[in-house]
Amino acid sequence: MTDPVKIDTLVEARWIIPVEPAGKVLENHALAIDQGVIKAIVPSDEAQARFDPRERIVLDHHALIPGLINLHTHAAMTLMRGLADDLPLMEWLNNHIWPAETTHVDAGFVFDGTRLACAEMLRAGVTCFNDMYFFPEAAVQAVLASGMRAAVGMIAIDFPTAYASDADDYLAKGLALRDDYNPHPLLSFCFAPHAPFTVSDRVFAKILTYAEQLDLPIHIHLHETVDEVTSSLKTHGMRPIERMHKLGLLGPNLIAVHMIHVTADEIELMAQLGCTVAHCPSSNLKLASGFAPAATMLGAGMNVGLGTDGAASNNTLRMFEEMRLAALLAKGQSGRADALPAWQALQMATLNGAKALGLDSVIGSLLPGKAADITAVDFSSLELAPCYDPISHLVYAAGREHVSHVWVNGKMLLNRSELTTLDERELLRRAGFWREQMATTRLGQ
Repeated sequence: MTDPVKIDTLVEARWIIPVEPAGKVLENHALAIDQGVIKAIVPSDEAQARFDPRERIVLDHHALIPGLINLHTHAAMTLMRGLADDLPLMEWLNNHIWPAETTHVDAGFVFDGTRLACAEMLRAGVTCFNDMYFFPEAAVQAVLASGMRAAVGMIAIDFPTAYASDADDYLAKGLALRDDYNPHPLLSFCFAPHAPFTVSDRVFAKILTYAEQLDLPIHIHLHETVDEVTSSLKTHGMRPIERMHKLGLLGPNLIAVHMIHVTADEIELMAQLGCTVAHCPSSNLKLASGFAPAATMLGAGMNVGLGTDGAASNNTLRMFEEMRLAALLAKGQSGRADALPAWQALQMATLNGAKALGLDSVIGSLLPGKAADITAVDFSSLELAPCYDPISHLVYAAGREHVSHVWVNGKMLLNRSELTTLDERELLRRAGFWREQMATTRLGQ
């Protein structure tokens, strides 16, 4: 008889939902984890005979899923949660958010805000996020303090801020940061030009050259509002997507955020060229930007992931809510109850996000050989009883309050709903400090 294999952790669960293949549910199975990697997924009885774990965790009422991937956010903007609400996008930006950023945003703000976001996301089952914000070096330090995984945006914008003097300075600083942390097991990088209306053709050309040389994604807001499209027609004589196409940016490395006001021809073009969309239903609704045709995009074969946007426009980082809204809105828009089923919403929040970031060989599904980025959802509460279909429950009934455990690279970052790497009291203290800073400035106005 062969001796049991020594491993770091064995997690036994009522259900394991690997996401690959789509819709599959494994009952009474276990995940064997060693050195941060999933070694096997086997029935629990077999696992107990095959493995000798240093730690055995039994989750009799839980579903294990891949860690959720937030494909678009501005993490540090947790510190602007509720600062300006119930306003259209350009008024919100011009009169509230950009002035607040000019006054307050520095490396300390970004570090504290990103740590707060990491804590919120971990408690909501998110293990990886795609960020776009100033002072990304401070965001990196916050991510490393939390133990999460992140795709760090190398932001570019044509106007000066406290972070950089011009677009070239933004890019130089971003590339230097990437050089300092490449490779890193928890960090990847994206170019993050803010939007077509804040970045020039010259800068886009430069970003495209770098992106092709380094094989990195380009993460950009695109076709978010009617005003954006109208302004582009006046300024450039073409819609933003046409402009991006002429500049050569449409392709497999493009992560287009929002994509609300799009035509059938634009969807077909972007699908043919392999572009990804980061669908942010809550933010789109709150800013009254419109309804992205996610079901149509998926039907065209486009890769569509889910994002929360920043907490200043959402006002939460709850990916469970984004899954539910994405599915419900698709049904309401299409008039088809079978549009964007639960399994597909879960795939959007996991594997599709990983594909967009070029990380699908590492994360996004629970398979042997992939990183142990795992979220456990507790189904024992009365609002989740009875359970006929755990995938349905994850999308339509469960929420962040049901997340009990989270692992990233095999390290437990949430244990029985308690953070293991971040000090909740310290995060609340720093949030209070920034609230006072913001309030003083607003009263002074």
